[in-house]
Amino acid sequence: MMFQKATGGGAFKFADLFKEKLGIVFDKEDEMHSLVCGVNFLLKTVPREAFTYLDGQKEFVQIDHNDLYPYLLVNIGSGVSMIKVDGDGKYERISGTSLGGGTFLGLGKLLTKCKSFDELLELSHQGNNRVIDMLVGDIYGGTDYSKIGLSSTAIASSFGKAISDGKELEDYQPEDVARSLLRMISNNIGQIAYLNALRFGLKRIFFGGFFIRGLEYTMDTISVAVHFWSRGEAKAMFLRHEGFLGALGAFTSYKDQSHSTDLKPHHHTVERAVLKCSDDDSFRHIPVTANVNDGEAIECSINLV
Repeated sequence: MMFQKATGGGAFKFADLFKEKLGIVFDKEDEMHSLVCGVNFLLKTVPREAFTYLDGQKEFVQIDHNDLYPYLLVNIGSGVSMIKVDGDGKYERISGTSLGGGTFLGLGKLLTKCKSFDELLELSHQGNNRVIDMLVGDIYGGTDYSKIGLSSTAIASSFGKAISDGKELEDYQPEDVARSLLRMISNNIGQIAYLNALRFGLKRIFFGGFFIRGLEYTMDTISVAVHFWSRGEAKAMFLRHEGFLGALGAFTSYKDQSHSTDLKPHHHTVERAVLKCSDDDSFRHIPVTANVNDGEAIECSINLV
């Protein structure tokens, strides 16, 4: 019998299946604890891990390990958790929203017929949200509402043009719908994140989770929201390994366990593997399907850096 660290909902949902079909027993780690440990590991270990992305410009941020805490971790999965991190093992979930990656994919599948998250993201990259979103300029005859600081291109109402266009869903291009949906979700997350950072006086906001996928438009939209609501006083920061926080955190929990007497070499192996990508922004996410029996399959992934 093989023991493997695992975290997240799947560690519970698929535990019996992995044990029965593959002889793997999950040693389950708390999801939120693993996320925080993963972020702390990356920020303390990997140079050029954190960066900002605004107006098409990516800029790496040098993190002072002696001045890392406190910070806000915004983990965007199916929903969104916002975690105030005060140190190693010191954290508190202070807020969140149910409008996250699951909302994007769920509505996206209903509205565009896309079958996967990656397909929906790619579709959104091709779209124009202004076809569907009601802008300030649409309300004020193409002009800014300068008195309250709103430009003519600011979104006044997501999907707002659908109210008066007299069109049915099939009359809109699916890529425009996907773009509007992505903009709506990302804007909402950015705004809520900044308001929580303001509430607790947190200077740093890190966004992670596999919703982002390194997609420039997603990062830019979140950054614009944080920049707008903070009036330029705060910046959204992203992590180069945002999709692997929980996995790294679960791995770092290997210590003082009866079935693993000396894991320092393994820990250093992972550290070296992560460090290898410090000068390379390319990552590969490779789906792997393991056949078990009777035509059944378990899909997982190997992530190479």
